[in-house]
Amino acid sequence: MNINFSGLDNVPPSGGCILATNHLSRLDTPLLFMAIERTDFSGLVTDKYRHNPLFALFVEVSDSIWINRDIADHKAIRAGLDHIKNGGLLGIAPEGTRSRNGKMLQAKSGVTLIAEKAGVPIIPVGIYGTEDTMSRLMHFQRPMIYAKFGKAFLLQPIDRSDREQSLLRNTDEIMCRIASLLPPQYHGFYSGHPRITELTQGMNQ
Repeated sequence: MNINFSGLDNVPPSGGCILATNHLSRLDTPLLFMAIERTDFSGLVTDKYRHNPLFALFVEVSDSIWINRDIADHKAIRAGLDHIKNGGLLGIAPEGTRSRNGKMLQAKSGVTLIAEKAGVPIIPVGIYGTEDTMSRLMHFQRPMIYAKFGKAFLLQPIDRSDREQSLLRNTDEIMCRIASLLPPQYHGFYSGHPRITELTQGMNQ
């Protein structure tokens, strides 16, 4: 298995921040924990994996946070916010679930709400190659996995007079930042979004 990490210097060595990533495979979360050296890195992990012994052990060892993605899990969100406000790094998959087709799904606004309350930078991460890793290994092929870490950024303030539109704008911004780190075939719901073109052109200048 070949794993290529790039942009890890965009992860600050300390201080509260959010790491936002796309989600293609159960391997994504362990991959990020393998890449990031910070001891205060925690993540929101869907409780659908709670009965998986390996994931349960991983969550316990990494001090991650179980979250029920089917409801507004205020307890998990508060725990995540407390972790950030205490100077920790919190990993979140804005899509809320693993993509089954290898393409980005429309994100939920949860990460935007957390970012708004925390007021900390967001580090976008684009992961690809994990979607068929197990299949390739079973066929004695060597998978190529990539995890690209983008530059940290801050979201625009939420406009209280047009809250829903502001949430959508900021959520799209997060996802387009992630998409700009991925090959076009992974863009899925966000394919053709003009913001991705702007970001990609900016990186190439």
